[in-house]
This record gives sequence, C-alpha cells and structure tokens, in this order.
Amino acid sequence: MKASDMIRQFHEFLEKNYHKELLEAIAKGEKSFVVDFFELSKFNPDLAETLIDYPEDVFKAAELAVEQFEVDSDLSGFCVRFKNLPESQYIKIRDIRSKDINKLLVIDGIVRQKSDVRPQVTAARFECPSCGNEITVLQVDMKFTEPSSCGCGRKGKFRLLSKDLVDAQKIVLEESPETLEGGEQAKRLNIFLKNDLVSPLSDKKTNPGTRIIVSGVVKEVPVLLRTGGQSIRFDLLMEANYVEPVEENFGEIDITPEEAEQLKELSENPRIYEKLVESIAPSIYGHEKVKEAILLQLMGGLRKVRDDGAVTRGDIHVLLIGDPGSGKSQLLKRSSVVAPKARYVSGKGASGAGLTAAVVRDEFLKGWALEAGALVLSNQGFVMIDELDKMTKEDRDAMHEALEQQTVSISKANIQATLRSEAAVLAAANPKFGRFDPYETIAKQIDLPSTLINRFDLIFPIRDLPDKDRDEDLAKFVLNLHQTDKTKETEISTELMRKYIAYARQNVRPKLTDSALEEIKNYYVKMRTSGATEEGGIKPIPISPRQLEALVRLSEASARTRLSDKVTKRDAKRAISLIHFCLHQVGIDPETGMVDIDRISTGIPATQRSKIATVREIINELEEKLGKIPIPIEEIVSSAVSKNIEEDDVNEIIEKLKRSGDIFEPKRGRIQKI
Repeated sequence: MKASDMIRQFHEFLEKNYHKELLEAIAKGEKSFVVDFFELSKFNPDLAETLIDYPEDVFKAAELAVEQFEVDSDLSGFCVRFKNLPESQYIKIRDIRSKDINKLLVIDGIVRQKSDVRPQVTAARFECPSCGNEITVLQVDMKFTEPSSCGCGRKGKFRLLSKDLVDAQKIVLEESPETLEGGEQAKRLNIFLKNDLVSPLSDKKTNPGTRIIVSGVVKEVPVLLRTGGQSIRFDLLMEANYVEPVEENFGEIDITPEEAEQLKELSENPRIYEKLVESIAPSIYGHEKVKEAILLQLMGGLRKVRDDGAVTRGDIHVLLIGDPGSGKSQLLKRSSVVAPKARYVSGKGASGAGLTAAVVRDEFLKGWALEAGALVLSNQGFVMIDELDKMTKEDRDAMHEALEQQTVSISKANIQATLRSEAAVLAAANPKFGRFDPYETIAKQIDLPSTLINRFDLIFPIRDLPDKDRDEDLAKFVLNLHQTDKTKETEISTELMRKYIAYARQNVRPKLTDSALEEIKNYYVKMRTSGATEEGGIKPIPISPRQLEALVRLSEASARTRLSDKVTKRDAKRAISLIHFCLHQVGIDPETGMVDIDRISTGIPATQRSKIATVREIINELEEKLGKIPIPIEEIVSSAVSKNIEEDDVNEIIEKLKRSGDIFEPKRGRIQKI
C-alpha cells in the first residue's frame, strides 16, 4: 500500500470514528491518542493488516494523518497508539523468533527492572562547513549517526547544529509465573518506552512488580564486542506502542460460569474443610496441623484500609522449623504448585535483592535501574522461601518491612522508590544445630532474629522423633507410593483446588459475626490473665495483640474455605486451635510450664527477664558498696545464688550483659558497668 493511500485512508478513518475525541485530546495538550484495532479492522481490513506486517509505516502515516487536521496546537511528536490487537498477535516472550522482527506483537508479563528516564536523540541537524548546506540525519540505531558526505562533494567532519530529543526509558519484562510449566525458567525481554509512555502519569503503570500488557514492534539490537567491533549475534528489543496495566488479582485463572457453580456446590459439602486439607499435599505423610495452616494461608484473610490510612494486612505468614528429612521442602514445593500465583526461592540462592529489590547497572541507557525481587514480583500472591536460616543477616533484615508493612523501600544510586509486596510468605528453616536437641527448649534452637520470627503468624516445629507405630505407618505410606507410582487419590484435583482458592480470594469477603468476635475476645482475655502471676516482679505475657490480629485473619480464611461471607464461632475455634497449638510448641517457659510470647518474640522468657533484673540489682548494690572499682564476679554469683538463682544461670546472664554492652571485663574475673 502506498504511503499517500495510507495517510488518506487513516485520515478518513479518524474523521469518521474519532473526530470529536481526537480534537478534545489535542485541545487538552495530550501527546498521543489511542485507537481500537477492532474499529480500524471494520473500517479497512487492508489497512489493519498492513499495520500488523509493517507497523512503523502505518505509525508514521497515522501521525501525518493527524497533522492534516486544522488545529492551533503544535502536533509534532504526536503519536497514535493501538489497543485490542487480535489474538494472533499475542506471543510468549520465549516464542519470539527472527521472523517476528519488525512485526507488531503483544506480550504480557511482570516488570522486573526499570531504568531512569533519559533523553534520546531522534534526529540531528548538521551543517556542511564547505557550502553551508543543512543535513538532517534520523537516529534509528543505538549508535549516534553522522552524515558521511554532502551534495557538494565534501566528506568528513560536519558541524552539529541541533538535536531533537525525546524522553526514553527501558524496562525489563519477565514472563508471569502462572504461564510457566514445571521447571521452566521465566524469560525476559527489554522494552523501550518513549514520549508520553514515560510521563509521570504513565510512570506508575510500569513500577517493578506490576503486571502489564505491551504491544509494540520487535527489533534487533547489535551486540558490541569488547574490541569495539560488532558481533554477528543480535539482541532483541521491543519498542512499545501501547502499555496497559493488568488488574492484580487471580483473574488470569479462567473460571467459567459452569465451574463457578461446581465450586459453589463443592463448598456446600459438610466435609469441605477436611477435603481441602487432605488435598494440600496428598503424597506427604502426616503434618495435618501444618497442612491446615497452609490451606488457611492460601485462602488468606482480608486486607483492611482504615479511614486514617492505616493498613492491616490480610496475608498469613507461616514458618516451618524442622529436622532434616521431615518434609519441609516438599510441603513448600507442593504449596507453590497449588497456590494460584506463587514463586519458590531457596535461601542459599536468594539475596536481599533477589527477595526484595535492588539497584543494578543499566547497560542499555548507561544509568541505574530498579530491579524487583521475588516478594515484589509476587505481589497479591505467595512466596515460598526454603533454607531461610542459610540467608545472610543483611538479606534477612531486608525482609522485615516486606513481611509487616508489605512494602519494599529502596534508596540507592539516586533511585528512591516504595514498591508493593502484598505476598503471603511460607518459609522453612533448620534448627540452630541442624537437628532439634530433645533436652533443649525449641525456642532456644530457632536460629533466626526474634524481630523476624515475630512477623510470622504461625510457627511450626517439625520434629523427627523415633516412634515405632508412626514410623511403621510412614514406611508403609512411602513404600506404597513407590510400588504404585501414583499419589494418594483425593476428591479435589490440583487444578480444581487452584480454581477454588482463586474464586474464594476474588469473590468472598467474610465479616466477623458476634459469636465469633466473642469467642476470639474470650480466648484473648483468658490467655492474657493466665499470665498475671508475678515472676519476681515481671509478668509472663502469654499472648500479644499481634496474635489477636492473626486470630482474625485465620478465622476469615476459615470462612473462605466454605465460600461463606460470615465468620462463625466454629471458624474462630479453628483459628484458636492453630494459634494455641503453635504457642504451646514454641512458647512454653520450661521453668513455669506457662505460655510466654516473649520466648518467641525476644527469646527471653519472663523467668529469665526476672533473673536478669535481679543480677542487675546485685551489680548496682555492689557498685555502691565498693565504689568505682571492678566488681569480682564471685561476689555477684554468691549474692545471686543466695536469691535462688543457679550459678550457671548467673554466668550466662553476665555473658549476655557483656554482649549487650551493659558491662565489660577490665580484668579477668572482675566486671565493671559501662
């Protein structure tokens, strides 16, 4: 099709279908106008087909057609963008081949990385020193091009007069985890945005972690060798024409009206809760309470935003700490398959950047770019973190904000950003010495900072203790799997389970009934008052407001398991049962036999806090008595023993006070306050 025909036909199309809207957009000072491909196809199928095969020619014809409208505004740089392209143009990043170069295609994915906005030259004007002739050179490649010769015969250096600049930005788009089959690595593609696609209004659509649909032209980019030459291999890049954000939910899981009816029918089964728990990990023996917790985590509570802007998270975080071979990793792997939108990462290979976000060097625009990690990329989904204890301290620290505030803030290399990370975390770790010591309390063997542990709603120790009957059942179960080559049959398939979870999270927003509220309140008050006995002046705290919020989240998730919009007393009891189970597993103070939440949140139970307070008092008294000279440790020990504190405990407390910087040891066997 001739260029003049394309311009004329496009002008007729705009005049007939979009005349009023186009003039309004120009009057408002907008720099682009969006056209529906379906409308263009109805008006002129040949022009629509030319757009698919020769997009850049049609883009230019569309711009020239717009310039023919009589308006007062300057229309230079005005773009026409196309949406609703046919299904035939949708392609996976991994399926792009050389035959697709210079074609108009549509891809979707998650923004993995985003660079700063930088100016780019689109055209440069030069003057010939010999004859004064002006030469305009369009800059189409990544390398700045100068004229090679002039009409007067001159070759060589020309004087640069001016440049036309546009704002440009590069993003890296990565395939969504839901589109991948087991074991596939998500592929990435560089996307080049310019003009109004990088305006402050459009900028929010392309934040790292956001899912978007991009239509654009795939181009080849030369790869430069270190020697300065050009490689025979080319890289791929897409120049975006239209960017559309995708609603962040489980909408990508197609549920037909017939399936929705099937799910509702399934929810009416009186044993639906038990059936769902059985379907979580049918090929893993035992761990019923853990499977129950994972089911409620997948269902999730409700995220609430108050009028004052305060946000209460709805995602449930679960931590599994267990002996090697206890099935933790299998539970995580299986959960990542059942969960509708999930990522599995291992602590050894997950750095803080890999989990949260990082600033990386952008070789394309020669600046810095913001790269999103697993927690940001799984926004509105789930992250399974294995080997949490193998991560470095810096990487674990990076998770604090992401777990509680559900945001990731970054301020490095001139890039300041706050990214959303509304993801539920299921993490697994090993005990401090690799295996649980039966003679030591579980809380003492959790080698994770208390501030991080505190952010998990449920903590499950998974112990591998010899038990003849249980071991016999386990052996039968595992050997049967090997013999039949089939997993245990469940009434709910993995695919149906995914759809059930997605449907519940999308459509069910349960509210607490009075009976459920009363049940949770009574349990909370009863637990709080059970710790009212004084332990040397310090009370053990069996439960804190964090657990109260966790109870509400778990109760809401329980209501979602039967697609109910009411949280009943039974849901509250189910949540209480799980919280109570976890608290009694890891929060028991061995000296009193009572639950003490500080054993989990600070690692120091009330009895030990009481002993620390007593030892501090003794040190203060001896300092007053002896003056500023160093205090003999023997005297501190003998005074503490007279107050019923074991000698070993006193020595341990003195070591703790030294580590915390309260005291120091100027001479062997003597301490002094700092």
